[in-house]
Amino acid sequence: MTTLKELAALLNISISTVSKALNDSHEISDNTKNRVNELAEKLNYKPNRIAQQLKTNKSKTIGVILPTVTNPFFAEVLHGIEMAATNSDYDIIVCLSNETLHKEKRSLELLSNGSVDGFIMAVARESQVKKQTDHIRSAIKSKLPVLMFDRVVNDIECNKVIVDDFQSVYEATEHLIVNEKRKNILLVSNIEELSVGKLRIEGYSKALKNHKLKPTYLKLDNAIDVDVESKIYNYLKENESIDAILSIDHVTGIVAINMAKKLGRNIPKDLSVVGFGYEHTQLLSSPKISIIHQKAHKIGEMSAKLLIDNIMDEDLELQTIVVPSELKLSESVKE
Repeated sequence: MTTLKELAALLNISISTVSKALNDSHEISDNTKNRVNELAEKLNYKPNRIAQQLKTNKSKTIGVILPTVTNPFFAEVLHGIEMAATNSDYDIIVCLSNETLHKEKRSLELLSNGSVDGFIMAVARESQVKKQTDHIRSAIKSKLPVLMFDRVVNDIECNKVIVDDFQSVYEATEHLIVNEKRKNILLVSNIEELSVGKLRIEGYSKALKNHKLKPTYLKLDNAIDVDVESKIYNYLKENESIDAILSIDHVTGIVAINMAKKLGRNIPKDLSVVGFGYEHTQLLSSPKISIIHQKAHKIGEMSAKLLIDNIMDEDLELQTIVVPSELKLSESVKE
């Protein structure tokens, strides 16, 4: 493997000049930079990351801890993180908590030994339900920057990138009431115990209260299983007055459309359906489902940029950035 010393010898310049040229220093002329970079490329020179880490005390690596990647939202966020990190010459190491407190703790401990310069994470379901977050506080106390996105812990001081969960569901419910003239709106959820689920339920409840309508909930198990279809089917069969469904997760809205069609309900004439999702979600159902579109890729990009800024400047003021969602209407509503 070619070294800085070998490049310097071949070019008959100092090692310091080669290093500065490769780092695009203003102290070095464009002609010298071009000579250095051309030879480095020709000889396939790669920087010694270990040496760089020892010199700068930075690994140029970010730890990303996700609850899952089977949820398209988290997969899209990860893509945004990876692209923004790459643009800033950072690598990422991804760990999955699998929604468990144990795996989340283990991931933080594993990477807190100097492997990464900071963390981007969405808190695991079990950590939120049990309200056990001391492991996250410990990482912050050890001077490792932590950024939370989507699922956050309000009383932990760190950078955060969140979705307007309350407002987005409030506006979707208002649309169903005011524009669709729906009065019996069923909220379907399998995330009511999570921070984001609670905010979405509050948005739904607030809109109904404003119009003096009664809330109706179908709370499912905290994981999609074979019973979800039958539970939604049976509920709709036994409650024919339901004229709209609002799903606050990424799956049950599409299931609801399928089960309503199975019962002979016409969508959107008899029943309007709105769910959460991403752009391609609308391709997964017929009729195409209307969605609250979370800008997952943007959330990932902004999370990586904000964390890297924090890594570069430890005194940077903490921020909470809210990424607005968008109600994207399609064939599952009348308008």
